[in-house]
Amino acid sequence: MKVKKRMGLIISALLIAILISGCSTKKQVNSSQDSKGIASENGGTLVIARLSDAENLDHHFMSTINAASVTHNKIYEGLVGRDKNTEIKPVLAEKWEQLDETTWEFKLREDVTFHDGTAFNADAVKATFDRLLDPDVASPRAVVFKMVEEVKAVDEFTVQFKLSEPFSPLLSILANHEGGIISPKTIEKYGKKVIQEPVGTGPFVFESWTPGKEIVFNKNETYWGTQSKLDKVIFKIVPEETTRISMLETGEAHIAEPLSVTMMETVENSKNAEIYRSEGFGTEYIGFNVEKEPFNDARVRKAIGHAVEMDSILEGVFENVGNKSNSLLGPKVFGYHESLEAYEYNLNEAKRLLTEAGYPNGFETTLKTMDKKEWINMAEVLQSQLKGIGIKLDIQVYEYGTFVEQVNRGDSEMFILSWRNATGDADYNQYNLFHSSSHGPAGNTFFYSNKEVDSLIEAARAEKDSDKRMEFYAKAQEIEMEESVYIPVRVIENMAAISKDVKGFSISPSGYLEINDISIK
Repeated sequence: MKVKKRMGLIISALLIAILISGCSTKKQVNSSQDSKGIASENGGTLVIARLSDAENLDHHFMSTINAASVTHNKIYEGLVGRDKNTEIKPVLAEKWEQLDETTWEFKLREDVTFHDGTAFNADAVKATFDRLLDPDVASPRAVVFKMVEEVKAVDEFTVQFKLSEPFSPLLSILANHEGGIISPKTIEKYGKKVIQEPVGTGPFVFESWTPGKEIVFNKNETYWGTQSKLDKVIFKIVPEETTRISMLETGEAHIAEPLSVTMMETVENSKNAEIYRSEGFGTEYIGFNVEKEPFNDARVRKAIGHAVEMDSILEGVFENVGNKSNSLLGPKVFGYHESLEAYEYNLNEAKRLLTEAGYPNGFETTLKTMDKKEWINMAEVLQSQLKGIGIKLDIQVYEYGTFVEQVNRGDSEMFILSWRNATGDADYNQYNLFHSSSHGPAGNTFFYSNKEVDSLIEAARAEKDSDKRMEFYAKAQEIEMEESVYIPVRVIENMAAISKDVKGFSISPSGYLEINDISIK
């Protein structure tokens, strides 16, 4: 009996030990990574393999959606945002009202704190916009809020935006990444310098950034809204696309973006990955620096427009992914000019214009592009097509950051670029890309100036009547096309390769990666 009793005790102890061990192992898997960084069902780590690094993590100094997509609605949040139908929704502001033509009032949430423990309030909103608009800070995004004369803290949770002039699309700008609210402590720490360690109110908290390698966020355990199902997010910088796709296959990553059309078939045949697709607000285009000879002559720019056979580019380079565009506005953007006509393919007209401009035998020039497969392929097709009118095109390919820096400072002649139109309103496109006050990093890398276009853009900003705004934008787009500032290519289609274990991922029409609702099987 004693032996049986002793054996029973030993077996019971072993069972308890096994149960404890099992529970402990399960808890560890559910709250952390395995050896490859794979996330488990509850929490875990989401790994996103990306083509390019962010140029910085400061919304006041970002000039691209590529960078903003990392932090927008993850680290930083704005007073308002957009829902899945792109309608304006409350975020850090519970409600708002336009008191008169130049005064907007926002009632703020009272249950929000920044990641550093600082309370979110009207003073924090004021501090963010005071920094953005400070001329000494020299933020390239200040131009977006140029009409804001003062941000006033009325009381602890009420803030007013006083405008110098009526500005209809204010909410669309506030919903964009430039409207993200930064912790006052962080503003005090960095002052006029670019913020290296971002602190906001969002569902993720910044952990680290190793430039050229990875950016790491952790779950915000005290988030005021619905907490993320993820414990950690790692944005890995992987320039080679085949490597990014391979990481999905081996389980080293869950999302690979962007996805080029050349890799679509590979992903379609994958057992572990699938393609995500959605139409964006933005477009891709071929641009000219109109201050550089010979592109300071509209006839030269127009000649190139007539020499490009765009249908063959869309089919051969993009495999008909994304629709042919006739403007720098996508069809989903307010202000889109449906009947605007782009250039028809006409070599005789192209040669006539070149001869008239004084270049009967063509000329040599450079075209700059970033290291994106489709853009490199498009550049090579352009090189071949422009030989038909005597233009010798030297293609220069750069990594993303260097490319953006050169184009922003005007070190370019021709270039391939895209504009995501983050707000869904034509103002964000027109003012940034074409207004004479937006030269350089603000977006006008054409360095284009036209007083009539400036007046039309300014009139559309002040007009409340949507039909009249449409008329102003239509006229502006017609002038821009007539002056051949750019050659429209296609409406952007957002594409990424995602693991079949990932649920809830999307890319907004603006081009922001939406990861807050992601769960991983």
